[in-house]
Amino acid sequence: MYRGNHINPQKFEKGQTKILLVLIPLALFFGLPILFLVCHAFKPMDELFAFPPRFYVVRPTLENFEKLFKASSTSGIPISRYVFNSIIVTALVVFASVVFATMSGFALSKLKFRGKNMIMEINNAALMFVAVAVMIPRYLLVDMIGIKDTYLAHILPLIALPVGLFLVKQFIDQVPDSLIEAAYIDGSGEFRIYWKIILPLIKPAIATCAILAFQQVWTNVETSNLYINNEGMKTLPFYLNTLINLNNNVAGQGVAAAASLLLFLPNFLMFLVLRKSFMNTMANSGIK
Repeated sequence: MYRGNHINPQKFEKGQTKILLVLIPLALFFGLPILFLVCHAFKPMDELFAFPPRFYVVRPTLENFEKLFKASSTSGIPISRYVFNSIIVTALVVFASVVFATMSGFALSKLKFRGKNMIMEINNAALMFVAVAVMIPRYLLVDMIGIKDTYLAHILPLIALPVGLFLVKQFIDQVPDSLIEAAYIDGSGEFRIYWKIILPLIKPAIATCAILAFQQVWTNVETSNLYINNEGMKTLPFYLNTLINLNNNVAGQGVAAAASLLLFLPNFLMFLVLRKSFMNTMANSGIK
């Protein structure tokens, strides 16, 4: 860390002042949208449409959330069903994405087999395609294998995470080959090396992959829109987005603000929990 040269000191030093003078205003600036979203969700109706508009809330209220849950109680499907579907789908997608990304990353990085470079190039090419570009092929595939109106229709289209595989593979490239060879000499097989050596060494990359997978699935409404006709199989983001669209008027702005906050909070909390590992991945991704 070169602590003796004061490049990365353990305590505050005067030389850090110029850095803090730049970083603190930037942090405050980038935090303003989050603060506004929170304040907006707790504004009463008169503050939502106050002129001139107010950034902050003066008289916070839970009225918007009460209206949101009241609107959900009048629907045929309880909101708890949407929450349950989202939890199941999100947990399975995050778990499967991490497993496939780490296993594939290990194989593409440390194992020798024909065609692995081509597979990696295909994965890198997939980074260029947005979800809209593959919407029709995905729908045709889901319809062809007959998984519409099932949890698999939510899960299978979102398991593949090209950016996650790319990051994990780059991280595994930094694991010394001598360590893998020593494990082979000791009699370890590929799965034991993957489980006992690779996974413990790439925990930051795993956390980053989990964050990316969570962000992709939690706010996803495509699967509920395209592959699910049964209302009881749809997810919470789809339901909240439906409420936002239905209440896109003067009277419904409070409900829309509360729904937007509920969609945002899980992503924010996920990042807070895994932020240290996420930053370690960003710091080490360029080290060879």
